[in-house]
Formats: sequence, structure tokens, C-alpha cells
Amino acid sequence: MATHELEVVIIGAGPAGLCAGMYAGRSMLKNVVLEQGLPGGELLNTEVIEDYIGFEHVLGYELADKFNAHAIKFAADVRTYHRVERVRRTADGTFETVMENGDIFASPAVIVTAGGTPIKLEIPGEIEYAGKGVSYCAICDGAFFKQHTIMVVGGGDAACEEADFLTRYAAKVYLVHRRDAFRASKIVQQRVFNNPKIEVIWDTVVDEIAGAEGLMTHAKIRNLKSGERRDLQATGLFIFVGFRPNTGIIEGHIEHDASGYLITDANMETSIRGLFAAGDVRAQLTRQVTTAVGDATTAAIAVEKYLTARKNGAPPPQPQPMLTARGTG
Repeated sequence: MATHELEVVIIGAGPAGLCAGMYAGRSMLKNVVLEQGLPGGELLNTEVIEDYIGFEHVLGYELADKFNAHAIKFAADVRTYHRVERVRRTADGTFETVMENGDIFASPAVIVTAGGTPIKLEIPGEIEYAGKGVSYCAICDGAFFKQHTIMVVGGGDAACEEADFLTRYAAKVYLVHRRDAFRASKIVQQRVFNNPKIEVIWDTVVDEIAGAEGLMTHAKIRNLKSGERRDLQATGLFIFVGFRPNTGIIEGHIEHDASGYLITDANMETSIRGLFAAGDVRAQLTRQVTTAVGDATTAAIAVEKYLTARKNGAPPPQPQPMLTARGTG
């Protein structure tokens, strides 16, 4: 076990974390970007990206490599490390980021860019066909399914909204829901019912995802009331059964929305002074690579100003009004 003294700790090395690390490095802040897995975050689970400005077509892992190399070039200390167990603020305002192996990173500021995790169905074939038919982001991957027959799983606002959105590309969309009524708001439901490209399959779950030659070809579905099982032909399966922000590591009360996303002010600072958040972990309207790096830019620059004020004995910049928005994740 060891204790490391830093100026800012950045938790998570997805697009937001790597961008924050780059800006922290450019500001000459002693920093570390902690990541349990490989740098890149959800980019590594996306085969192709076509909606990041300046890159008409780039593989997810290639963009992740570029982000990582850029961050390191400007003195971001990116570490593939142990899992972060908790972040706690001490009485003197210092944060302790405690690792699974017992190491502690002490810093006056922390930027949480730990993102979130789409809730999975946890069925056979889901991992095998991830990025090869299975997706958790309609905006990211919908354009790859032009004139295809695809499926959407879920019954809340996200599932219904994304099913409607996907009809811009797909020839047909099956919306599969385990109950006999949606949880989505009435106006969103009405869009689904009025869309001729959408066929709703009620009281049904997906038991398995199957394919051939590395690509999804169909799903095995089961009606919960009748017990009937059948194969449903589809080349894509979009799963929207929930999204879980990775915020459980933060000790103490912190403002968040009903889904657990962190509420920040305009400077990306949370309700805990010195604790900032950026990217998918934050309450906001959209969760894209573009918004993640925008959040991170603001957070890193705000941290530099926060630390400068502390060093000079001046009061840190006052918090801005808290920003809330309904997320689409």
C-alpha cells in the first residue's frame, strides 16, 4: 500500500477522462487518470464511429488509441490500475481515492469520469454479438442498419424513443417488451403506435441471440403468458432496459437525479466542493463522445482555477446554478 500526492485525480479513462487528463497536463497539474481496464471506455465497445466531428469513419478502438496517445503526449498520467473502491473527502478538504489494493491517491480535486454501464440482458449471444448486431445506442449505430429488420428491447421512454428514431434507417422495427403495457410517457407511446414501421411484441422476452459468420441473424424469443417460443429474424438488437451510472464509489451525500446521475453546476462541479464530474456519469440530455469531451474540457479548466484560488488563499470560485436534464441513456 502506498499514498500518492497529486493535484487532481481523474477517475475513468473514457473520452471524458482522457480529455480531462490532456487539459490537466497542459495546465501543468500533477494528475493521474485511473482506469481499471483499457483506456477508451465505451469506445472499445463500438465498432465504427461516424458522428464525431472531423472523423467521417473511424473504428472505436482507433479513436480510443488516438485519445489515449494525445492525452499522454500532454503529460496525462494514464494508469491501467486497480479498481477504485471509494472516494472520500476528509475534514481538511482533501480527497482520498482509495484503490482495491489499498493504495490511496490524495488530491484537493477529483474529476469523476467513470461513466455508466448499460444494463444487459445477460443472455447467451449478447456478448458474442456486441458490435456485430447487438447495440446499446441507437444514435451511435442506427445508420448501420439501413433497410434492415431490427429489434428493440425495453418498455420505457428510452426504448420507445429509440425504436421510433431507428425507423429512420430500418425497414422494420420489432419492439419487444416483457409486459403488456409500456412504462413510457403517453405521448412517446403514441409515437410508437402511430409509426407503421414498428410492430410491438408484448409479454415477451429474448432468451438468446444467434447468428452466423460472426453477425447476428435472429433472436430466440419467448412469450411469458403462453410459453410459446419462436425465432425472430433480425440483424440488429438494441437493448434499452436501463443504464446504471458508476457513482457508487462516492462517499457521503451528493446531489443526483432520480436515476442516480450526478447533478453539476455550469463548471461541472458537484454539490461537494472540489469534486467535479464529466461525461456519461453526469445528468444531461445526451450522452455522446462530443458531449463527454466538452464536459471534460470545462471540468479540467474549472479545476485549474479552483486549485489556483486555493494556492493563493483566495476563496475558490463560487458554484454556479446546478444544471439538470433528463438523460437519454
